[in-house]
Amino acid sequence: MKLIVLILALVLWFMFGLREREISHGPGQIAVDPPRQELLADADRFTYLGYTLTPLAEFDMTARVLSHEHYRWDRGADLAPVDLVMGWGVMSDETVLAGLKISQSGRWYHWRASELPAPRREIETHSANMHMIPSSDEVRNILFSVRKGRIVRVIGKLVRVDAPDGYYWISSLSREDTGGGACELIWVESISVL
Repeated sequence: MKLIVLILALVLWFMFGLREREISHGPGQIAVDPPRQELLADADRFTYLGYTLTPLAEFDMTARVLSHEHYRWDRGADLAPVDLVMGWGVMSDETVLAGLKISQSGRWYHWRASELPAPRREIETHSANMHMIPSSDEVRNILFSVRKGRIVRVIGKLVRVDAPDGYYWISSLSREDTGGGACELIWVESISVL
């Protein structure tokens, strides 16, 4: 019986260890273009899980996953159970990323470096924490399984979310901002791992 438990533990460790291991692409920018968005005027609101979602902009991004975090207990967890830190341009280059320590907690994305591997402003404007609202079970499954280092394409809408009790959550509409309110809140219509 102890042997079976040990084997099961090793199999689980191996499976989760592989899932968490970062994908390597070598030096150079591998997701060059910034996310694209087109502002929407008077887009139709819709309801999802008891929330009202207002589309603010069409959104299309191909970027590198720098970190991922799953949420279960905060106010937005039922709506956006996964946050992905995404990087493009200079922040998709492993040479730059090797000089950064990236982490997530409490819906925030943090980075630090003992010596900056790229100009601070480029690091700030070529990466972002993105709250992902899956539009389907298929999208949810991909969001939960995506690995650090993967290049993914995300198509959807930047949204504002309103709850009947007055709670609201609004997406940033700029890749130039930092700090509180700078995260994108995305209704993910499709996600593909490239």
